[in-house]
Amino acid sequence: MNEQCDGPDRDHKRPDGVSDATVEALGALSKALETTERARGNLYAFHQLTGTADFELDRAVRLLRQAGHEEWADRVTHEVLGRNVIPGHWTFQIVEAYDATYYEPFKGIEADARRRLADGRNHLYEAELKERRRTRGHPDHAARPETAPGRGDETGDSASS
Repeated sequence: MNEQCDGPDRDHKRPDGVSDATVEALGALSKALETTERARGNLYAFHQLTGTADFELDRAVRLLRQAGHEEWADRVTHEVLGRNVIPGHWTFQIVEAYDATYYEPFKGIEADARRRLADGRNHLYEAELKERRRTRGHPDHAARPETAPGRGDETGDSASS
């Protein structure tokens, strides 16, 4: 293996002049965005689960009617089926408001900070952490996919395979 290729690729190397403090700050900003991505995923899960529950109410209403409980079927239909989850909002409106008000601005700021402070490079903190923790030369600790055994030629050029 060519030692020149036994390290992070260009997209994961710290640009000249970028300080440790900047890399750490961008790492924290990226981690916060990743946490927001998870929160957004949970919001979509809430949206889908609430919708699934609302559709299941159709079955409950039908079964209540079949069991002779018209008054309960009517009550579920009028009081719960299709109800707003918060005043004026179904879950899709909550998702849209979250995206427009919080998620998209946050995503834009994180991307802009990386662009302006680190030449647009992503995951610098993690790439440097990987370099500190991996064992050079170990086949299961390759710096990047093209340096793994069986990938490309000895220069790390995966295009030749």
